Parts: sequence; structure tokens; C-alpha cells
Amino acid sequence: MKKWEKLTKFTVRSSQFEVGKIINLILTNRGIKSAKEKKLFLTPPNPEKLTAKNVEIDVKSLKQAIIRIKKAIKNKESIVVYADYDADGITGGAVMWETIHKLGGNVMPYIPHRVEEGYGLSVKGINSIIIKYKPKLIITVDHGITAREKVEYAKKKGIEVIITDHHVKPKKIPKCLIVHTTNLSGSGVSYFLAKEIIKSYKIIPERSRRVIDIDELLVLATIGTIADLVPLTSSNRSIVKMGLEKLNQTKRVGLLALIKDSGLEVGTINTYSVSHILAPRLNAMGRLVHGLDALRLLCTKNSEAAQKLAKKLGLTNRERQQLTIDTFEHVKQLLPKTLKKLIFVTHETYNQGVIGLVAGKLTESFYRPAIVVSKSDVYSKASARSINGLNIIETIRQCSELLVDAGGHPMAAGFTVETAKITLLQKKLEELVEQKLPDEKLQRLLKIDLEIPLSFINLKLWQNIQQLAP
Repeated sequence: MKKWEKLTKFTVRSSQFEVGKIINLILTNRGIKSAKEKKLFLTPPNPEKLTAKNVEIDVKSLKQAIIRIKKAIKNKESIVVYADYDADGITGGAVMWETIHKLGGNVMPYIPHRVEEGYGLSVKGINSIIIKYKPKLIITVDHGITAREKVEYAKKKGIEVIITDHHVKPKKIPKCLIVHTTNLSGSGVSYFLAKEIIKSYKIIPERSRRVIDIDELLVLATIGTIADLVPLTSSNRSIVKMGLEKLNQTKRVGLLALIKDSGLEVGTINTYSVSHILAPRLNAMGRLVHGLDALRLLCTKNSEAAQKLAKKLGLTNRERQQLTIDTFEHVKQLLPKTLKKLIFVTHETYNQGVIGLVAGKLTESFYRPAIVVSKSDVYSKASARSINGLNIIETIRQCSELLVDAGGHPMAAGFTVETAKITLLQKKLEELVEQKLPDEKLQRLLKIDLEIPLSFINLKLWQNIQQLAP
């Protein structure tokens, strides 16, 4: 049962009340109060015009990163775009690889295997790309801000690293060039850096689009931004609002194949289509097989290859759906009758690729933070999801002495722990959540904007509310 929280005391009763005033109240309830803020929300700026100041990226670091990337392109240095294996990382990786490739760079994409190499930069992953590509420069996409030791390892091997990431910074960040903001998705950061690189070449706009279609890069960033569930406000709203328009006009062969295989039609794609149909297919590869095929699909120009890859993604996604259901049912059998404030479950049979989804389903079903651990012999991987009122990554990092590594956001995180320390970690996390999370926060809230008479609900009101999308 949800507790209703009415966001405004105002009750609309007058039959003369204007629809515009209802929209204004809805925006005000979301912290969008001034006339300027409301105008920006309803008509966000073109994402090509976003500045480092808009998205809160350090200008000095941004300029240095662009200079280093251009130098590598000019000198034909071996560059590796090292992207995360989720939809945000895959789309962001495609953006960065395609940009550098079309500007003449000697660049290859790399996505680590979830089980064999794990999340983010790893010694095994770095060694693998040294053997394959002998890079002079690694550019991370959607990870790296916590990889201080791995960056040092790469340096010892003669490789420079540029981090592009949007996850919450730890106390000690890597000593390298960093393009970072928490105000964009990982693919959003990649898109921003890509457009700034393109702009720095001072190519005439018309000619620039013949070299690199920046609208198609925006389409990829839009998919990644929606997939990563970042708030669709400010710069993210600029990306997604225009990006959805461009997505419905896309000429990208791989996306067209994916859209068709998913049973969708170009011209009808919206945020739901992306978050519930397209993105899960991209995510499925990194969860169960290897994310590189999803990236290949996005970048291919071969229609036959695109169709085969799209079908592969669809089949893998169906397998992922069943595995998630089976794991969730198993988890529920392990839960005690009386739940603590934190759900913490661990099992050796849980696939690392679905534990985040299962944690999300637990949080949704029982409305409390949940951590699901895939147990292995020496090190175990975990995914966490939270509810309003508990910053999960901050809480997890309070146990840093027990962890190998950890990263994420206030509402979703992941970590690696020595298997021998799981019981001790569970006890400490349960104690922390008990202290931090008040009982009242375990009550589901349904936020109500305002009450209006039934007669006010008509086509005109619906059309005006649609202006608030996405």
C-alpha cells in the first residue's frame, strides 16, 4: 500500500482554471520554478551547444584530453577505446570509436568480459589489449574513476590513460587526464567529448557532417542516457529530447536492424521503446555473452551482418529474461519471513550478469535496499539497489576496508569482496543501513501533484502534459 504525498495544497475547483496553470504547478513541484527554468525545460537547448560549464566538466582537463587525443590521431598512435559492457558503455564506446576512426585515428574498441575480466579497467584486460593492439593510449568510457591502481599499472606498461566517466568520485582518483561529470550518462560524457574534439578541428559545419554525422552520435548517446536511468533534466533532457527525434530518422544500419527485429517501427520510438525494448537487448550481450557484438551491431555498415547480430541480441535477451526470473524465484525462497532493512543474499549459482536486475526486482517488490552476491571461490561480485533515503554507494564505501573495489551511484552500485569476508561485510552493512535508514522511509510514497475535478481531464490537458516528455 502506498502512502499518498500531496505536493501542493492547492486544489483546482474553478471551471475557469487554465490548463497552463496546471502545467506550471507540475513543473514547480519538480523544482522548476522561474520563468527561465520553465522555458529551458520545455524547450531545451540543442545538445551541440552544450558547454563544459553547462555539464560541469573541468575545462582545463577537457582541453588537455582533446590535445592528447588529436596528437594520437595525427601520429597514428595505437588507441584503444575501453568501454563498459552495459548499454550506456556500449553506446558511448561506439560514439568515441566512430569519432576517432572517422578522423583518421588508429583506434580499436575493447569491451571486457564480465566474468573473465570484470568491471572496468583490470590488469587482465590491460594485458589483453597490450598483446592485441600494443596501445599508446587508452580512453575509458563509462568507467575508470575508481581505477587508480589500474591506471598506474598501465603507465608502467608505457600506456597513457584518459578517463571518461560519470560515476561518483572516490576520495582518491586516478592520476591521469579525466573528463568527468555526474550530470551526464557515460555515453553523454563520450558524446560531449566527441563533439568537442570534432569542433576543435574547425571543419566547416557542412563538411564536418559529411565526415561525421553528429546527429547519429547523438542518437547513440540518447539510447545510453535512457538506458542508464539518469534524471532527464538539464543537459540530459537536451540530449534525449532532440536525440529521440533523430533516432526516429536514423539511417544507422545496425539500429534499423535492431528496431525491426524488436518489432518496432522507425517514427514511433519513445523513451519506453528504448528503456524496455532496445536497451535490454544491448545489455543482454554484456550480461551473458560479450558486449562486443552489441557494439559491432551499432557500428556495422553491412545490412546482412546487422540482421544476424540483431537476431543474436534478441535470442540472448530472451535467455537473460528467463535467467532473471529463475534467479529471482530462487532468491525469494532464501528470504526470512521477517525482513531486515537491508536484503542481503548470496549464492554460488547466481550469474553475475543478472544480479543487478534481481537486486532491482527485490527493491521493487519489498521496497528496501537489496544486495545480491554472486559467490565464487576467492572473490565474489555484488550488485546493489537502493530506495530514496539511502545513498547506497556512500554506505558501501564506509566498508572499504573489507572491499576489493566499489563504484556506482546513490541508487545503484556494485562491488567486489573477498569471499571469506562476505559474512563480516553483511553484518556491517546491515548495521549501517539500520542506523541510516529511518523506518518511515520503508513506506512507499505515491507523490500527487494536485487534485483536479474529473471534468478537467480532457484532450487539451493530455496534450499539454505530453510537452513535459521525455
